[in-house]
Amino acid sequence: FKGGDTCEYLLSSGRFLGEKVWQPHSCMMHKYKNSEAKNCLIDKHIAFIGDSRIRQLFYSFIKLINPQVKEEGNKHGNILFEDKSASIKVDFLWYPEVNSSMRQRIKSWTESSVAKPHIIVAGAATWSIKIHNGSNEALTQYKINITSIAPLLEKLARSSDVYWVLQDPVYEDMLSESRKMITNEKIDAYNEAAVRILNSSSRNSKAKVKVFSVSKLIAQETIMKSADGLHLPESSRDTNAMILMNVYCNKIMKPIDGSCCQPQPPLTLIQKLAFCFFTLSIIGYLIISLIHRNNYRKNKSCTDLESGEEKKPAISPPNASTLEMLLHSFCKLGLIMTYFYLCDRADLFMKENKFYTHASFFIPIVYILVLGVFYTENTKETKVLNREQTDEWKGWMQLVILIYHISGASTFLPVYMHIRVLVAAYLFQTGYGHFSYFWIKGDFGVYRVCQVLFRLNFLVVVLCIVMDRPYQFYYFVPLVTVWFMIIYATLAVWPQIVQKKANGNCLWHFGVLLKLICLLICIYFLSYSQGAFEKIFSFWPLSKCFELNGNVYEWWFRWKLDRYVVFHGMLFAFIYLALQKRQMISEGKGDPLFSGRVSNVLLFISVVSFLTYSIWASSCKNKTECNELHPSVSVVQILAFILIRNIPGYVRSVYSSFFAWFGKISLELFICQYHIWLAADTKGILVLIPGYPMFNVLVSTFIFVCVAHEISQITNDLAQIVVPKDNSTLLKRLLCIAGFFSGLLLFSAMQDQSSH
Repeated sequence: FKGGDTCEYLLSSGRFLGEKVWQPHSCMMHKYKNSEAKNCLIDKHIAFIGDSRIRQLFYSFIKLINPQVKEEGNKHGNILFEDKSASIKVDFLWYPEVNSSMRQRIKSWTESSVAKPHIIVAGAATWSIKIHNGSNEALTQYKINITSIAPLLEKLARSSDVYWVLQDPVYEDMLSESRKMITNEKIDAYNEAAVRILNSSSRNSKAKVKVFSVSKLIAQETIMKSADGLHLPESSRDTNAMILMNVYCNKIMKPIDGSCCQPQPPLTLIQKLAFCFFTLSIIGYLIISLIHRNNYRKNKSCTDLESGEEKKPAISPPNASTLEMLLHSFCKLGLIMTYFYLCDRADLFMKENKFYTHASFFIPIVYILVLGVFYTENTKETKVLNREQTDEWKGWMQLVILIYHISGASTFLPVYMHIRVLVAAYLFQTGYGHFSYFWIKGDFGVYRVCQVLFRLNFLVVVLCIVMDRPYQFYYFVPLVTVWFMIIYATLAVWPQIVQKKANGNCLWHFGVLLKLICLLICIYFLSYSQGAFEKIFSFWPLSKCFELNGNVYEWWFRWKLDRYVVFHGMLFAFIYLALQKRQMISEGKGDPLFSGRVSNVLLFISVVSFLTYSIWASSCKNKTECNELHPSVSVVQILAFILIRNIPGYVRSVYSSFFAWFGKISLELFICQYHIWLAADTKGILVLIPGYPMFNVLVSTFIFVCVAHEISQITNDLAQIVVPKDNSTLLKRLLCIAGFFSGLLLFSAMQDQSSH
C-alpha cells in the first residue's frame, strides 16, 4: 500500500471514532500533555491572525500550554499570551477580513529586520460574507486580496510553518438574523478560491502554505452542537488545536503514538549489520540447497527403458546438515523480520489509534470462549495442572490479553485489574513449573539453564536488533527471565534439596521452606527499597538490559507489580507435590481431588473467593491504590481458578485443544503483537486493508498467528543447534554467544556516541 505524506492526511482527512476521538487517515495522533507542548514550543513565537473562529483556535492552542488560561479580553482586538518559564509567545491578531490591513501585517514579517513567527495560523471569510451581505462583489474582492497575500505567505513558508485555515460550515438553522447571509454555499465558494490561489506560484516547491482543511470535516460532524450555529463546540476546536500541535511537534518530540508527520527513522549501524547477516543467510541457504539437489539428481537412477521398471536410487536423499538447518532457520527468520520492519518502522502500512468500547472487548471474548468449548478433548493424564491443562490456561489467557490490547481496554479499570491477574497467573506458572522441574528432576546443569534462557530470549534479542528497541521494552521476557534465574539460584544454592533427597528425611522439607522464607524476605526488602533495587540493576552491563528512557524505574515498577506471585507458585508446587507424594489427593480419571465433603467445601470457598475478587476489581476507583493491593491479593483468584478447574474429576480430565494450541505459542504471540498486529510499539493498530476494519483485523490476525507459530518452530530448531547437550561443545557455543553480545555492546556504545 502506498503510504503517502502523513502530514497531508493529518491536515485534510480523517473520521471520528465514537463522538470525540478524531482518527486521521493512515496515521496516529498523539495527545500532547502540557509539559510536552512546552518542551516542543520552547523559545517559539506563534501568531494566529484572523477572525473569531481563529480566536477560538488560539485559545484552545494556548490551553495545551497552560490549561488555567481563561477566555477573556477584547473579543475584537489583539490578545497576547506569554509563558515565561518556556519563553513561548502566542499572539492573536484581530484581522477579520482578508484585506490590505492583513496584507500589511503579513508583509511586515517578510522584512529581514523583523523577527518572524515560527508558526503562523491565518484564516478569514465569514466577516466579508456578513458585512457585504453575501454579494458576489465581495467574493471577487476576496480573490483579489488573497491573490496579493499568497506570495507573502509563500515567502514566509520558506522559514516558518504557515497554515491557512479553511472556513468551517455553519448550522444555518441556528444562525441569528444578522448572520443568515452566511450560507454553506458561500463558504464553499470562498474555500475553493483560497485553495486554488494559495501555492499557485510554488506548486513544485517544498516551501508551501499548508491548507488546514480537516477542520471542515470535524465541523460537519459537530456543528449541530454549536451554541450559535457559527462557532465550533469546545471539543471540536480542541481537536483542531491538537492536530496543529501534532503537525508541528511530532517531528521534534517523536512520540511513539504520534506517527503522523514523523519521518522514517534512519537505519542504525546494528540494523544494517543485521540486514547484511540475514541477506547472507538467505544467499548461503540457496547455494547449499542447490548443491544438495544437484548431487541428489546426479545419483538418482533413471527408469530402466528395457524392463520399464524403476530402479531404486543409488543413494537416499541426503539428510540436512547442521549448517543447512541453521541457514534455513535464519533464512525464514530474515523474511519474517523484514515483514516486522515494514509493518512498524517503514511508512508502507497505515497505523490507527485504538478506540475502546465495551462491545469491541466483550463480544470477541464471548466468541473465543464458545470456540474453545467446541474443541474439548480428553487429557492424556489427570494430574493437577497437567501439560495440556497449563497449555490451555496459557492459551485462553493469551487470547484475552490480545483482545485487551487491540481494543484499548486498559482505559476501563475493571478490565485492567482482571488482565493484571492473567499476567500474574503467567508468572505463577513460571514459579510452579520451574520449581516442580528442579524439585522432581534435580537437574541443575548448565544445559537446562541455557535451553530455558535461549527459548525465552531468542526472539526478543533479534527484535531488539532489528527494531532498534531496548531489551526492557519487551518487559515480560526480562521479567520471566529474572524470575527463572531467582528460582534456579534459590534451589541450586547449597544445600541442594530435591524430592529424592527429602523423601529419605522429612527434615529436608523444612530446609526448602527456610529457603522460600529467605526468598520472601529478599522480595519484601527490594520491593520497599527502590534505591537498593535500582543500584543492583544500574551496574553496567545490567543497566543496558534493564534501562528504559535512561533509568530503571519502569523495570522496578513492573517487577514490583507482581512481586509475590512467583513465590506463591513455588509454594503451591511444594505443597501440592508433598500432598501427592503422601497420596493425600486422588488424581484418578473422573475422581474428585479430595473426599466428597472436603471437595464440596473447597469448591464453594473457591467460587466465593473468585467472585469476591472480581467484585473488588470491578469496584476499583483508583488504579494506583488497586495496584498497591494487587501483588498481595491476585493469588486469591489464581488459586480459586486452579481449585475450580481441578477439584471436579470430569473437569480435570478434559481440556480445550483450541486454547492449548495457542498456549504452546503464547510467548511468541505476546511478543509478535508489538509490531505486526498492533502498531507503533503497541500504541496503535496496524492497518493492512484501509476502510474495512473487521476484514483488516481478520487478515492481520491470520498473518500474525502464522508468523508467531513459525517463529516458535524456528526457536525450537535453533535451540537444538545452538544449545547442544555435550558440555564441551556447549562451552564453545557459550563463548561464541558471549563474543556476540560483547560485539553488540561495542556497536551500541559506538551508536550512542555518534547520536550524541
